[in-house]
Amino acid sequence: MKKVTLQIPATSANCGPGFDSLGLALNFYNEVTYEILDHNGMELTVQGEGADYLKPFGGNLAFRSFYTVWNELTMGEHIGLKVSMVNRIPLSRGLGSSSACIVGGVMAASILSGANLSQEQLLHYANTLEGHPDNVAPAIFGNFTISYLDGQNNPHSLVIKPAKPLKFIALVPQLQLSTEVARQAIPASVPHKDAVFNTSRSALLVGAILSGNYDYLAAALEDKLHQPYRAHLIPGLKEIFAAARQAGAYNAIISGAGSTVMAYASPEADCEKIGKAMQAIFTKNNIKSNYHIFDLDKIGAKVLDKT
Repeated sequence: MKKVTLQIPATSANCGPGFDSLGLALNFYNEVTYEILDHNGMELTVQGEGADYLKPFGGNLAFRSFYTVWNELTMGEHIGLKVSMVNRIPLSRGLGSSSACIVGGVMAASILSGANLSQEQLLHYANTLEGHPDNVAPAIFGNFTISYLDGQNNPHSLVIKPAKPLKFIALVPQLQLSTEVARQAIPASVPHKDAVFNTSRSALLVGAILSGNYDYLAAALEDKLHQPYRAHLIPGLKEIFAAARQAGAYNAIISGAGSTVMAYASPEADCEKIGKAMQAIFTKNNIKSNYHIFDLDKIGAKVLDKT
């Protein structure tokens, strides 16, 4: 029997103004083991997030992502499969739990089939399953990523490394928010001036990250394409943003589609103070929450063990 154990980082997409294009990886990880069985069938064990309801069936992303790639690489070779998950990334909170699952399945199929696909090929398969590359790209590559689709709808990503360290304070409420619901909140078109606003902020964000001129992050993390339209889905959002800045963060954003709110801060900032200030707003709105202080993951998905 062959098996592989992988570590996949949490991710935060959009990074404020970079809707469906910017993303980053965090040092917070799921671990998953894929094992080819000597008999047919699907088996699943889950520790942590989703342990109460994730089941072994074809629609489960862990199995669907694996078999999609496996069947193409092996011409449909029939196998049984056991998946063992240690899930730390909260589900439906905008921290890339689905992307971690997809990247894990794609990468495991690549390794166990013997194809050993490149990171760019992994991105192609993961994007096909996810639908957009902003979360799967940083899960694969680590760091910050700028992703786009070419004229043939193929995904590409440019990895950028910050000139100086950053801290990320993620406020995670007990409030699930599906990507589908969050996307439905966004209008089909936006005013031209708002598009210009976001173009300037996205460019400024990349420039600030690469140059280390982090004083620009207060403006660079602003957005008018998606956050204003999703604000009603996250009670107290504007107050949380203001509380983060007042407590010493550069600024705060909705992580992915939400419901997590994430502040960007200097390593010299009092990150505990920022987390508590943000959390107080959710508490005032009768929403329980936890905050986590993260660093940037610089490696992306990696193999922990292979036999």
